[in-house]
Amino acid sequence: MNAAEETHATAKYPPGRYGRRREPQPRRTWLVFVLAAVVAVAGLAVTWQLYRQYGPQEYEPQVQRFYNVTDDGITVDFVVRKDADERATCSVRARSASGEEVGLAQVDVPDGAEAFVTYRLATSDRPVTVEVPACGPFKGQTTGK
Repeated sequence: MNAAEETHATAKYPPGRYGRRREPQPRRTWLVFVLAAVVAVAGLAVTWQLYRQYGPQEYEPQVQRFYNVTDDGITVDFVVRKDADERATCSVRARSASGEEVGLAQVDVPDGAEAFVTYRLATSDRPVTVEVPACGPFKGQTTGK
């Protein structure tokens, strides 16, 4: 027998011996596409919300250093990245060794895309650290505690 005449035998099962054979079920590809679309839309919604919450901020303050620490004050150098033509107001806060807030001020930040600010914050007790937790649109006044 040569390769051209070779035939493959198909399996023939005796009737009733192995139970009734099921017909192949039609595939539900539409269900797979609908579920994939729902998962994709939900993923995009979560991504968008996280981007809005944690993405680039309008005002980005960063403390460069603090020094001249005394019982009644601390000096801080910080940079605020923002739109060049906008002014900003930033909160500057000092904390004591116990974590208690001992000084708080609203500091006006000048124009410029990267504004460098040096500020002396008065405190009610000896501070160990200072932070700039938030900046926002210009409010027009500087106050201290």
